[in-house]
Amino acid sequence: MSKRKICAVVTARPSYSRIKTALKAIQEHPKLELQLVVAASALLGRYGNAINYIEEDGFKIDEKVFIVLEGENKTSMAKTTGLGVMELANTFYNLKPDAVITIADRFETIATSIAASYQNIPLVHIQGGEVTGNIDEKVRHANTKLADIHFVASDEAKARVIKMGEDENYVFNTGCPSIDIAFEVSKNSKLNFNPIEKYGGVGNKIDWEKEYIVVMQHPVTTEYKQSRENVYKTLKAVHELELPTFWFWPNVDSGADGTSKGIRSYREEHQPDNIHFFKNMKPEDFLRLLCNSKCLVGNSSVGIRECAFLGVPVVNIGTRQHGRLRGDNVLDVTYDENAIKQGILNRLQMQNKVTQNNIYGGGNSGEKMADILANIELKYHKTIMY
Repeated sequence: MSKRKICAVVTARPSYSRIKTALKAIQEHPKLELQLVVAASALLGRYGNAINYIEEDGFKIDEKVFIVLEGENKTSMAKTTGLGVMELANTFYNLKPDAVITIADRFETIATSIAASYQNIPLVHIQGGEVTGNIDEKVRHANTKLADIHFVASDEAKARVIKMGEDENYVFNTGCPSIDIAFEVSKNSKLNFNPIEKYGGVGNKIDWEKEYIVVMQHPVTTEYKQSRENVYKTLKAVHELELPTFWFWPNVDSGADGTSKGIRSYREEHQPDNIHFFKNMKPEDFLRLLCNSKCLVGNSSVGIRECAFLGVPVVNIGTRQHGRLRGDNVLDVTYDENAIKQGILNRLQMQNKVTQNNIYGGGNSGEKMADILANIELKYHKTIMY
């Protein structure tokens, strides 16, 4: 009996941690064959060279697809997605997978969904049914309607996908594979490396060994014109608090250019001696860094998912994670310098006081996904269920 060929498309730095354990489980499953496509910003050095970590983890990459158009604005997003449809359509034609996996809700993931579903290839969507702001909200639900099999991360998300007219027999609450990584890290969360020595980065060699915070702030695609102003407020708040800080570069979204320019200009003008900047880390190392931090600041979904599971306090800024299911580790604030500073001071008092919460899974999501993919009837024809 031939193995089912399951093709996963990783398009960005955060997407890898959202699928890594599922890739491993598919790779090791006796009934499945993994096909791995790495595309878009996951291939680019300026966004952290995620492909290097993928290869270091022992995954064979079947295709590399370069599609990112320079500009980091709403027009370049649309054109990048269009290029993605064209290139991925060819990729799937050549690889001839039995099913394709598209991950979550980044703007370019809709290209994977279109290229697969238009060629009658069963489409698997991970992390549908959630609620947020900006373009992610539209792309996530569009992916859901194009997909045939749904791996959601919570009961609330499962109910929402079924309400969208999807067949409940093809909607599975598997949890999020990123929680699998967090589960393994939680068994031994000691920070067993020097972040600056291992990953370099830029900025002063801060005195982080007693205490530090982590910042990860991305632009909001529907507020892209304010991205430079918004990141400036966070930079000023963090600088004035004088806490040792590890700051991570933004994703390739509309407004990322403004966020990046804001970071560079602030760094040149004020030379903050308490902030060290990184592009990327291996998922396990990043989570260990978070586990040993006083809090995470910004608007990344890692604050909502992994930090909830690990019990890491979070200051969530702005609307990017609007409406997403969250634990008591998260404090929401606006883009206001004083509000951000007060939020950080509040979270510093919450260390070891927030609840560890498994609302996004318990640590075995990847294995669940592989087992379902090995045994479910694959189909590409569906009808709305109401």
